[in-house]
Amino acid sequence: MLFGADTFTNVHVALSLIGIASGLVVLLGLLANKRLDFWTAIFLATTVATSATGFGFPFGQLLPSHIVGIISLAVLAVALYARYGANMSGNWRWIYVTTAMLALYLNVFVLVVQLFLKVQPLHDLAPTQGEPPFAIAQGVTLLAFLGLGYLAVRRFRDI
Repeated sequence: MLFGADTFTNVHVALSLIGIASGLVVLLGLLANKRLDFWTAIFLATTVATSATGFGFPFGQLLPSHIVGIISLAVLAVALYARYGANMSGNWRWIYVTTAMLALYLNVFVLVVQLFLKVQPLHDLAPTQGEPPFAIAQGVTLLAFLGLGYLAVRRFRDI
C-alpha cells in the first residue's frame, strides 16, 4: 500500500463523497435536461476511483463489497463508453443516463451500509443490518433512485 491505512481510507472516503455529491449535481442536471460536462467528468472519475480503491484494502476472501465494486466498475465502463465513446447518440443516451444513475445508486447504497456500521445511533437500530430500519433505509434509497432515474431518462433529451 502506497499510503498508510488511515490515509488510504480517508482518500477512499473523500473520493466516495465527492462522487456522490457530484453525482447528485449530475442527476439534477439530467432532470433539467442539462449536460453539465464538468460535473459529469468529476462524477465519473471519482466514482471509478472509489470503486477501484475499494480493492486496495487488505482482504482474504471475496466480500460483498468486492462484488458491488466489480458491478460498479462494469456499469461505469458502459457509462463511460456511452458518454464519451458513443457521444450519447441514439440509444446510448438512455443507456448513459441509466448506467450513470446505477453507479450513483451503488455508491449511495454503500454509503447507507457504512452509515449503519459507523454511526452509533444507526448501528444501534440495526447492528447486523438485517433489522427493519436498515431494510427500510435501503428500500427508500432504491425507490428514490428508481423514480429519479426514470425521470432522468425521460427528461434528458438531445441538446
